[in-house]
Amino acid sequence: MRVGPLKLKLQLYCGDEPAMGPGKADLLEAIDRSGSISAAGRALGMSYRRTWLLVDSMNRCFQDRLVEATAGGGKGRGARLTDAGRDVLARYRAMEARLADQVASDVAGMAVLLRADPLP
Repeated sequence: MRVGPLKLKLQLYCGDEPAMGPGKADLLEAIDRSGSISAAGRALGMSYRRTWLLVDSMNRCFQDRLVEATAGGGKGRGARLTDAGRDVLARYRAMEARLADQVASDVAGMAVLLRADPLP
């Protein structure tokens, strides 16, 4: 997330493993929209394998699974966010918004000192 010239990247860790960050939050939103892990990955430009590894990581890091998947592509198949997944996503996005609000005035002050482009 960008706030003016500042890029904020909020990450939560489970041990040494990133449990949630902006990319995983985007993936959860894409799964929620598409109802499919593979379709969500395609929409975000991720490989099938990368998408599944991220979902597996999230499901292993949180006490409850964030995504439930049913194999295949027919009726009743696909993926959905669990209640825990929706809760984690909402809390993460709220944390991002609060963080951006907290630094907004500092960023505005810093931005006046920053060049628009670096010198050659």
